[in-house]
Amino acid sequence: MTIPLACQEQLLPGAGLSEKYALAVSLGYQGIELRGRGDLALARRLPELRRARAEGVVMPTVCVEMDHFIGDFDPERSRDAVRNLRSQLSVIAELGGIGAMTPAAWGMFSRRLPPFEPPRPPEGDRQVLVDALGELGEHARAEGVALFLEPLNRYEDHMVNRLDEAVALCRAVGLPSVRVVADTYHMNIEEDDAGAALRAAAPYLGHVQVSDSNRYQPGAGHLDWRALLATLDEIGYTGWLALECRLRGEPVAALRQAATVLAQARPRRAAA
Repeated sequence: MTIPLACQEQLLPGAGLSEKYALAVSLGYQGIELRGRGDLALARRLPELRRARAEGVVMPTVCVEMDHFIGDFDPERSRDAVRNLRSQLSVIAELGGIGAMTPAAWGMFSRRLPPFEPPRPPEGDRQVLVDALGELGEHARAEGVALFLEPLNRYEDHMVNRLDEAVALCRAVGLPSVRVVADTYHMNIEEDDAGAALRAAAPYLGHVQVSDSNRYQPGAGHLDWRALLATLDEIGYTGWLALECRLRGEPVAALRQAATVLAQARPRRAAA
């Protein structure tokens, strides 16, 4: 089975989602991954999103884009992140999508930079995340979608850096609606063996975001896309690939390069 490819909306030139989608399809993509800003911004876009869906735009997922997240040290900011994600899960369900994704946090704290020790102990981090993921998982299950937890590299987050750490939290929550995102850029930094990490996470893997080793589009760095896609094929991954990266070069040419590189890297099936 061919894994469908989506492109995040901000990467696509165009005046609106229908125009962006037409370009995406012409370049080899099958969907658009939305971005979900704070203050319930995605819900305020519902008239636009409903029109886009009626015009045939495929929007499988939404990636949160805020300055605070479920693992925030400030309980009020954490609660607001949960509130926004609940809304995003409801919106993506209405659009016929599969789920919304979030990291534990982004840019809040790193053990690799001074002062090195966060203000909350690991046990406190875990409890905050389990509580938030449990609430969001229940809401996602009621909406018929999934909440995807994304590990980030050690310089962007101190709580969840590897796939096995995200899997452990999913297992602790114990809901099939709470799953894991694999992001190839962060995996390139954090995983000793990307293939082994994907195989171990396979029962919980719900979404994959792609960018090359340097955070630019696939083909602009040194990741082995053939090996990565062969591993996804091996484990029977049935979700989406979503392009989340910076673009090097002229945008349309860069987007075409990414789609071409991923298409050429897909496993070739022998004829029956």
